[in-house]
Order: sequence, then structure tokens, then C-alpha cells
Amino acid sequence: MVHRILLADADAFFVAVARRVDPDGAGRATLLIVGGRPGSRGVVCSASYETRAFGVRSAMPISRALRLCPNAMCVPVPRNECANASRAIRTVLQQFTPVVEGASIDEWYLDLTGTEALYKQMPFEHTARVIRTAVLEQTGYALSIGGGTNRMIAKLAAERAKPSKAPNAGGVHIVAPGTERTFMATLALADIPGIGPKAQENLAKLGLVQVSDVLPHDVQTLTRWLGGCTAEWLYARARGEARSAVAPRTPARQMSREETFDRDLVKQTEIEDELRHLARRAAADMRGDGLSARTVTVKLKGNDFVSHTAGKTLTEPVESDRAVVDTALALLGQLRATHKQPARLVGVSLSNFRASRDAEQLGMAFEAPATASRGTRSESEGVRAVEETRDRDLSRAVDRVRERFGDDAIRSGKPRRRLIGEKGAKKPR
Repeated sequence: MVHRILLADADAFFVAVARRVDPDGAGRATLLIVGGRPGSRGVVCSASYETRAFGVRSAMPISRALRLCPNAMCVPVPRNECANASRAIRTVLQQFTPVVEGASIDEWYLDLTGTEALYKQMPFEHTARVIRTAVLEQTGYALSIGGGTNRMIAKLAAERAKPSKAPNAGGVHIVAPGTERTFMATLALADIPGIGPKAQENLAKLGLVQVSDVLPHDVQTLTRWLGGCTAEWLYARARGEARSAVAPRTPARQMSREETFDRDLVKQTEIEDELRHLARRAAADMRGDGLSARTVTVKLKGNDFVSHTAGKTLTEPVESDRAVVDTALALLGQLRATHKQPARLVGVSLSNFRASRDAEQLGMAFEAPATASRGTRSESEGVRAVEETRDRDLSRAVDRVRERFGDDAIRSGKPRRRLIGEKGAKKPR
């Protein structure tokens, strides 16, 4: 059976969402940077294609980006709206196949293997264009879609489909079965996922820079140069061979939310308010995947740029906002007892997942403390959390309202200040 894999990549996703949120501001800015305000300590999350022409790249400090493109408009990441847009796009993709795997907030793998009859034997490229059109019409967001016989080929093809790479491609590039080696020969080794800067440097010393430099060599020759495992891996990738499996739901190992502030927070109440918000968002992410967590970890970075963490493992998993927030605040109290300097960053992560389950009442007590990293306090005294059925019911009710009316439909606590931007991740997806 020939696998038919697509990678759908939302074009300049954060930029597109920012423009939709603020049509009269960001929506009119040709030169746009998303990631933080001018003068903030944020980094570039995304930039418009026009801004990238000045050398602006993701993960670049905002200050440096503005030196390269001083006329660009800078806006914070619209996190809530990005989450809503991501869910909307995925919903449309699932109309075409139930096998959709989120690779990130703006990338999705689709497995259409065996669906030829369903789509009346239409060419694979035609199917991809139908999917792209449906997403654009139903959500307003444009995708670049790459396709091939495995995930790696699909991802590399999606890069080839991007407007910045191929303006006339119409957002779709399909690598036909049997042409993988020819397609790979057009790429640099640096384009292959998994070959980072250090590996590129080592390969370049051997005269291997382009994929075409590797193709003439057999496994034995590459093994003499690189060692067995690396040689076999590179030999296969250069020929377009990689795993094809797409998992609709890959269990997350950790879900986290953290935020870097545009000014250091001094007051304990301010730090607690930010942590409450982050803990609620992390808990909502977790419930969205039908999970509960036994381990809660809080991260605190002071103005000395040193990170400290405190984490606890509960005897039973929790999922409600109240239980996660209470646990996170208790751990923050442990950290602040010995680290009182102004806070530059605060974050919370959830891990050690279990499938969500209902129980009449769960009394949560801490087990032995989890292994501590540098700067971590692992004492368990004074830290307890109790989760009841009503806590879970309330949190799920709030989730349903937000899913229908948006993340801002229900707010808890005091309004938060506008900051650099909240970072949220699920690892791995």
C-alpha cells in the first residue's frame, strides 16, 4: 500500500491571527513583527514575509529585529485567539480524514492512505487543493500543503509550497511516489529535519553539504565517516525514506505555560496573579486532551536570570483549575521563601498524566518529592490539594463556554496587564 501523507502548515500563522484581531492596526501593517512591544524583552514569534526580507527571524530578540527593520510594527502574541484559530483549522481538516495529528499549533499531519475510492480516485494534488480551499473558506486562514509517501517528504514539500518559496505553486506541492530521491536531490542537508547546525558543520568537513553530495556514497562509506547508526539514518533520509505513521492523538508528556514580563514583578500579589492565570490555562489545555496530572511544577526566574523550580507529585491526579492553582501557589510560596528577588519569568507545567476520570471526592496528598533540578526546593511540608467533583464540573463548564464563545468569554480574578506574551506548549505533540 502506498502511503498518502499531507502536512498542512498555516501561512505566517501568528501574523495572520494578529492581523485579524486588530484589522485597523496590525491588519494594515505590511511590516509586522509578532512577539512583543518595542522596548520589551520579548523575542520574535513570527514576522510578515515582507519583514523577513530584512533578515528578521523567529526567536530573534525584538530589539535586534527592530534594528534590522526599524519601520516594523511590533505587537504581542494573541495567544487566546491563536488557540481558537488552531482549533478551527483542525476541525475543518478532520472533515477529510479522522487521522489528523497536530505537530504544533500551526501544523497538522493528515493520513489519507486508502481513501482513493472515497475521493473518487481524484489525483492526490487535487485532494490537497480541495482541503486547502475548504480551510480558507471556512476559517479565513491560508495553508501551505505538502504531500508524499511519508511525514518527512510531506514536511519538506510543504516548505516548497510556501508563498515565499513558490509564489505560483498555489500553496500545494506533492511529491509523487517513486520520485522521492529526485526531490531530495534538490535540497540541502540542512533542510532535513534532525540535521542541526553542529551536524551541518561536521558534515561540511567531509564535503557533504547538499543531499546530492550524500547520494553517491553507500552505507559502508558513510559508516567509516560517521559511524553505523548515523550513516544508516543519513543514507535513508537522503533517499527520502522515513516513517509514515500519523497518530491522531500522541499523548503529551508535559503541558506548560510560562510568561516573561516586560518589567520585573516585585509584589508577591502580582506574581501570584500571573501564576493563577497560567495555571488555569495549563489545566484547560490538559482537560482538552482528556487528561489529569499527578505532577505540578512551578518555574521562577529572577532578575539574576537564574531559573528555580519546585515540583510535587500527588497521590492522585487532578484536573480542575482550583486544584492546579492551589498546588501551584503553594509551590510558588516555597520558592519565594528563599528567592525573593524581582521575578522576570514565571511558569507552570503539568506532567505524569493519567486519563481523566470522575470520582465522588479525591483527597490529594503529596508523595515523596520529585527529583529537583538546580535551584529546586523539594520539601513537602505544608503543601496539600483537595479536588472535589464540583471543582471538576465547574472547570469543564467553563471550558465549554470558552470553546463556544472564545477564551475571553469568562475571566477569573483581576484584569491582567499587557505583557510580552504568554508561551504555551505541549511536548511532544
